[in-house]
Formats: sequence, structure tokens, C-alpha cells
Amino acid sequence: MNSDEPISATQRIQVSKTDSDASVSDHVVGEEPLEIRIDGGAGLQQLAITMRTPGADIELGAGFLWSEGLLRNREDLIGITTCKDKELSPREQENVIVARVVADAPAVTRTMERRFTISSACGVCGSTHIHDLRERGCKNVSAPGLSDDELAKLPELMRPKQKIFDKTGGLHAAGLFDPSGSLIVVREDVGRHNAVDKVIGYALMHDMLPLAGHSLAISGRGGFEIIQKAIAAQISAVVAVSAPTSLAVETAREFGLTLLGFTRNGSATKYSPYSQ
Repeated sequence: MNSDEPISATQRIQVSKTDSDASVSDHVVGEEPLEIRIDGGAGLQQLAITMRTPGADIELGAGFLWSEGLLRNREDLIGITTCKDKELSPREQENVIVARVVADAPAVTRTMERRFTISSACGVCGSTHIHDLRERGCKNVSAPGLSDDELAKLPELMRPKQKIFDKTGGLHAAGLFDPSGSLIVVREDVGRHNAVDKVIGYALMHDMLPLAGHSLAISGRGGFEIIQKAIAAQISAVVAVSAPTSLAVETAREFGLTLLGFTRNGSATKYSPYSQ
């Protein structure tokens, strides 16, 4: 792709079938690097680079800042925009976002200590242990507004909104539901953690945090990086289509998060809370 061409969530390419010599048109999911820069008033600092599916990039950046504990509150984030560096091509500008934060925000102080590296496969969290979440001030979440049976149906309610998946078959989705079970927003991305950050970023930009009583449906597995992001946003339940990990289950139980996995046809396995 030419560097001056706009980026897109999907691309149309020519492919051939193994059982035919004919060339056909197909859609593949877009994957581009996104650099997140921080402006705390003393010059730009590089915070993170992730591979993502273009779209809702501002939400992705905002959600990442919140879910990794780099903002103490909404007021820490002054503004967030795409890059305006004239030395970059238009396409390169689309692949860089700049978050303006107050000078003493954790995004500034912690960036001086480390850099975050994220992969589209699984991500790297600012927190790697349960006690890190406690040190950040994360509290136990409240009970979800839905019953277990109602929670188990959420992925089916999200599925019709996965428009890019219908075209490409190659990416994850996250959907946020209010306490009554109404779907608020669905975001798709090649990285499941990016999809969750986009949802949390949407909530942050719409002054909805904390998300007490809300539920999150995800199209893949429920790993620790997803659970810690949900807890940071005070989401009450996570419903995964696939399996959770051991640390995800342990963390969910520690913070009172309702966690369902292996969700199929309105049924699921409940991993948290658990009582004998």
C-alpha cells in the first residue's frame, strides 16, 4: 500500500483457491501499527506501540491509558488526537495518536520508568500480578445486573454487530452491555485486548466510568489481561466465548468479578464467583 493511501479496517485483495485456477476477490482484516505518545507539557514521550485494526483509535488509546492505570481520573486526560506532525505522511499520521495529560499523571511518571510493548496476540499489561491491581487502588466489583442465564446469552446478542468479522472472519470483538442487558457498543480488532480497550475508551470518553453492574462479552478466551482491564473499569461480569486462564479465574474470584467461559447456545461454564 502506498504511504499516502488512507488506512482501513479491511482490504480487498486477489487470491486463488487451491481447487481452482481462478482468481477471486477477498477481504482481509487490516493490521497496522499504532504508536501512542504522551504529552505531559514537557515534550512528547513514546508510551506504547501496538498492532491493531484501524478504527476507533482514539478510544483504543484512551482505554489503554485507563485500563493500565495511567490515569487517576477522567480529568487527567486533557485531550487525545491523531498526530499532526507535518514531517509524517498522512498515513503515518493516522498511525500515531497523542494524549495530552496533566503533568503529574501516572502516564507521565510511569513512562519515565518504562515503556509498554503490546502485541496484537495477547498484549502486555501494566499489571502482571493481582497485588498490582490492589496497589493501583482497584476495588472489588459490584454484582452484575443480569442473571447467569442472561449473561450466557450476551455473545449471541453481540454476534450480529460483528460486521468486520462477517467480511474477513479474522478478528475479535468486545461488547459492553448495561445492567439491564441492553447492548451499548461493540468494537472489533485483530487483538482481543485492543477490542476491550476500545470499549473501555468509549466509556471513558462518554463519562460512563465506573461501569458498575455492566457486563462485557468477548469473542475469544478470557485471559488475565482482559480480566484486569475489566476490573480497572469496574465492569461486573465478563462472558467469554472460549476458555479462561488460571490467573484470570484467580483474579476474578479475588475481585468478585463474575466470569463465564465456553459460552455456547445460551449456556456457559461459571468460573467466578465460586462457592462449594
